[in-house]
Amino acid sequence: MTKRKTVVRVQTGVRMEKRLLQVLKALAETLDLSLGDLFEGIVLHAFESKPPFGRESLAKIEGLKKIYGLDLTAADSHLLRETRGTKDRRAAP
Repeated sequence: MTKRKTVVRVQTGVRMEKRLLQVLKALAETLDLSLGDLFEGIVLHAFESKPPFGRESLAKIEGLKKIYGLDLTAADSHLLRETRGTKDRRAAP
């Protein structure tokens, strides 16, 4: 059994595509994880070139993508741009 590790977590403000965030929040909820825990798991798996999701989670993701109208793919990842007027008004100038 792997020993639990103590970490220091920090609050962060990240901007991300709205539908993608909706899918991630819903997925975290179905997995009984916080959004931060889900992000940490995805990133740690990616750093080791390991798939972060199994067959069951991938099926959930596909269903959630349909619910939230998420049609983006990995091929879109470096091609996204914001439309004018969509920036968070609460952010500092």
